[in-house]
Amino acid sequence: MHVLPQLRKLETKYADILSVVGVHSAKFNAEKSSDNVREAVRRYRIGHPVVNDAEFEIWKSYAARAWPTLMFLDPSGKVIGRHEGEFPIEVLDRVIAEMISEHEPSGLFRRGALKLQPETIEKSILSFPGKITADAERNWLVISDSNNRRVIITDIEGKVEVIIGNGESPLNKDASQVVFIERGFAQPLFDNPQGVVIDGETLYVADAGTHTIVKVSLVAGTATTVAGTGEQSLYKHKGGEALRIPLNSPYDLSLYDGVLYIAMAGFHQLWSMNIVEGTLAPFAGDGFEDIVDDLKTVARLAQPYGVEVSNNAVFFIDSETSSLRVSAIAEEGRVVTLVGKGLFDFGDVDGVGKDALFQHPQGLAVHNDVIYVADSYNNKVKSVAIGSLQVKTVAGSGKLGDVNGYSTTAQFSEPAGLVVVGDRIYVADTNNHKIKIIELTTNEVYSLVLTGL
Repeated sequence: MHVLPQLRKLETKYADILSVVGVHSAKFNAEKSSDNVREAVRRYRIGHPVVNDAEFEIWKSYAARAWPTLMFLDPSGKVIGRHEGEFPIEVLDRVIAEMISEHEPSGLFRRGALKLQPETIEKSILSFPGKITADAERNWLVISDSNNRRVIITDIEGKVEVIIGNGESPLNKDASQVVFIERGFAQPLFDNPQGVVIDGETLYVADAGTHTIVKVSLVAGTATTVAGTGEQSLYKHKGGEALRIPLNSPYDLSLYDGVLYIAMAGFHQLWSMNIVEGTLAPFAGDGFEDIVDDLKTVARLAQPYGVEVSNNAVFFIDSETSSLRVSAIAEEGRVVTLVGKGLFDFGDVDGVGKDALFQHPQGLAVHNDVIYVADSYNNKVKSVAIGSLQVKTVAGSGKLGDVNGYSTTAQFSEPAGLVVVGDRIYVADTNNHKIKIIELTTNEVYSLVLTGL
């Protein structure tokens, strides 16, 4: 999904002559469902047709080898080029312009924008909520209302206290609007807010859509960009001054001892930011996608989507390897895999350590001696005992749906974030557009009702 913003710009610029068709060739079992593909189209506001290539027939016919792969076809349908991986938009813009110039004399072009009917999203208070955190002292929940492009603060019973962001994306404005200083809550602040962490009267938000970190002052009622340039970085780098460094899909945050730990999904790394000095740098991972345990600088990660610091250790979810991993904070620390085996090893198995299997988990919460995991594509919440590494299903039948009730029969739809408050787990049930509550004492699952909007 990291290439969608660039494609969207090109689709707009060449609307009368460029046709984009997405081909979804699934890696994970859950992604083969056309219903799930449709939800992804809605979630990411994809405006072009998408084919569900569940059996890899199109993938094989074009000899694709990597996600993503761009295939370029001339007006007659002949393949005239291909590109694997992400791309600088300026380069692709020039390539497309040259292709148009070369092939337009053929007379085969039929200019005019295609008339397409976009997928509609049912109206709801939340829209694809991604992450959730809590302030235990004030009994607050902080919810990333991701597709509504805002962050909502409620009490633990769902009464809305604060809304941050007006629902518009800063990307809809000119480029100078993406990075900002002391913008009010009723202005465009986020494009795809995900990870949130609260520190007293300050809130930090990872905006995966603008590739920035935003600092929110709850007292002043303002928001300021503190990391990122607003552009997606397509190359590995060593970090530096936070506002001069382009980021790549920051998806989750955790704060410990003045350091912000960032799950930088697009770089396949964890990053750290000194919030006083305003500097950031890679913390773990060499930037190549894989699952390799080693010293932090040479270990390999694969799209970390969740991170939380606890007991002087950095626990994180590696989504593409369906794994739970941990790194020591110490400079010479190592990355160790607790659950997970490889890039193509996934499933729904409770067990001990690497005998257990997740399927594309996206979030975690550490509470006492237990790690709770949003096992997204299995539509479950699971627990991992830190000592024994025993993995158990806490809630979710495994079936995709929206059913409350007893934990083993309840149904979720790609839960992505969670937080523990007392004897409750609050779950961002992303594709159901809800926050669900799991009562650990009674094993009951029910929906949080938001009021006061």
